[in-house]
Amino acid sequence: MSTVFNFTFVPWFRSVAPYIHKHRGNTLVVGIAGEAIAAGKLQNLAQDLALIQSMGVEIVLVHGFRPQVNEQLRLKGHEARYSHGMRITDEVALDCAQEAAGQLRYEIEAAFSQGLPNTPMAGATVRVISGNFITARPVGLMDGVDFQHSGLVRKVDTEGIQRTLDMGAMVLLSPFGFSPTGEAFNLTMEDVATS
Repeated sequence: MSTVFNFTFVPWFRSVAPYIHKHRGNTLVVGIAGEAIAAGKLQNLAQDLALIQSMGVEIVLVHGFRPQVNEQLRLKGHEARYSHGMRITDEVALDCAQEAAGQLRYEIEAAFSQGLPNTPMAGATVRVISGNFITARPVGLMDGVDFQHSGLVRKVDTEGIQRTLDMGAMVLLSPFGFSPTGEAFNLTMEDVATS
């Protein structure tokens, strides 16, 4: 049995090994805009993140969904409204956001379920777990504009997220948070990812 070894791999591996060593065991929060998902970038991103996770980096993935919510609103004949760069989330927009988040969660879980086809990691298992890790509060009134069901991150359950990461799973966060009374708030992906 003969073994063919590509010697260009060794210098490449030597060049990346310090980065693998440095980041192994660290947590990487990745925000992916809804526009990137709509543009068909999800599968490549899933493969890249699965590879990074296999090197011992813990991943928290936060997805956006602005174009998906806007499309749901368009289909319902409802106008998307913004103020101060933030969506004004009325009841219809909240329903559309919940539908879009559910669909995107399904698509993201499916993308990670495919593993890394045509690579040595084909068949690798990547578990994606979501949960109610975000507590939110309403934006309220700003310059006379009622933001209704638009919210801001109040608290992140970092212990719950860490326990999930410790199980070897990737954490998926949608741009939603819930008040202590269970009220849902539409958040921005950026607010969730940076909190």
